[in-house]
Amino acid sequence: MKILSPSQIKIADKYTIENEPVSSLDLMERAATKCFEWFIEKHNSEETVAVFCGVGNNGGDGLALSRMLIDAGWKVRTYVVEFSNNYSIDFTTNYKRLEVLSPIKHVIDNNTIPEVVETIVVDAIFGVGLSKSPRGFTRDLINEINNSVAKIVSIDMPSGLYGDTVTTDKEAIVKADFTITLQSVKLSLLLPEYSEFSGEFVVLNIGLHPDFIKNEEVHHHYTEKKDILKIYKKRKKFSHKGTYGHSLLVGGSSGKVGAILLATKAAVKSGSGLVTSLIPKCGYQIMQTAVPEAMVLIEGENNLQSLYYNINPSAIGIGPGLGMVVGTTELLKRFFEDNNAPLVIDADALNLISTHRELLTLLPEGSILTPHPKEFERLVGKWNGDFEKLKLATEFAINYQIILILKGANTAIFIPDGNIYFNSTGNSSLATGGSGDVLTGIITSLIAQGYSNVEASILGVYIHGLTSEIAIEEGIESMESFSAINIIDYLGKAFNSLKD
Repeated sequence: MKILSPSQIKIADKYTIENEPVSSLDLMERAATKCFEWFIEKHNSEETVAVFCGVGNNGGDGLALSRMLIDAGWKVRTYVVEFSNNYSIDFTTNYKRLEVLSPIKHVIDNNTIPEVVETIVVDAIFGVGLSKSPRGFTRDLINEINNSVAKIVSIDMPSGLYGDTVTTDKEAIVKADFTITLQSVKLSLLLPEYSEFSGEFVVLNIGLHPDFIKNEEVHHHYTEKKDILKIYKKRKKFSHKGTYGHSLLVGGSSGKVGAILLATKAAVKSGSGLVTSLIPKCGYQIMQTAVPEAMVLIEGENNLQSLYYNINPSAIGIGPGLGMVVGTTELLKRFFEDNNAPLVIDADALNLISTHRELLTLLPEGSILTPHPKEFERLVGKWNGDFEKLKLATEFAINYQIILILKGANTAIFIPDGNIYFNSTGNSSLATGGSGDVLTGIITSLIAQGYSNVEASILGVYIHGLTSEIAIEEGIESMESFSAINIIDYLGKAFNSLKD
């Protein structure tokens, strides 16, 4: 999915109206109908609803939704928040449609801010077009809504939150439990800094003209199943283990053998034809017992003393459990200078690079780095807010011509041409030790099987996140009990879901 900016959404509305053709009022009705259908599916009609509407088109959506709920027999109180007397045309039409069904109250100052006693609040005050933080009584109303015990549902965007720029006044943002965002996810909804305001979000397709969206240039993308199906390659009947490449996983040290074991097992379970681990002797018996499908090369006793291998790998994952003893940096330097295979770099290999930045210049173009936020901070320094973090990560990927996978909720994949792909799968159960090692194994395996480095990154991150969703949905694991080994256990179901 392309992530459209607020200005692009506005142009897409206009294009749809002119080229479908459809009236702006009917387009608003379409959007409100989608919201209504979602709303009644997720909520009980015995609940009471307060709908707060601004005077623009987001408010018009709220008025239309209120009318539909009342028609369906719901108990609804509707408020118009008069932060301006400049009503939009479609807002005015929907106001007139609603007032014949139910009284509409107006919030014009602090004295008219109501006490919220309903069980659900619908926030349709500002939406995505906001250009400055709410002030005065509108800001106070937002605080009243936030302090209520009601479940809060925002239409398009939590009021007070900007779509694709820094929001400075965090005391003037609705803290939604759910955000119903229209047509395209908005960039701010994907950033950890603003997660307390957006809650869970759902993207509803309101039918903006596909030709406009197809031809519009964007740099931000949200990876959904339909995007993954364009990448995923089904296995062919007449194939053999040589068809699916040879993965080499490099790492492990005394006390950290588990990390390279997880990466190796993940490479096996995600389809690599052959898998070899290059590890120190202290991990030999563990690896041969736990992953009999993998071959093992030994270099050193408790730490790797050499990175020599006598095979021709299709892809290499390096770093899990590698350790940072004296001499490892020099090993890594020689390895980068001599290696020609595609690289996935994680964990201790990243930490060594962060203390020896000159190693970055030795990486082949398209190498994949997979830091979590703290590891990325060691690479680039501190940042002020998530938008600056995005800027630093984009510049880093472009400058070094590498793929940067910044792990976390909605893991972001930065590629060398400046595009960013945000992942749609996963949950907080993945916040567990070894999760990143498994991801390294998955991506290495996918590259070995013939996926490009970009494809392997996008597909690998998606599948990795999907395992946690399936496990939690099935109820076999909880958010707390889910572990890295469970990611591997659920890889089969995750891949099978792509064939449904």
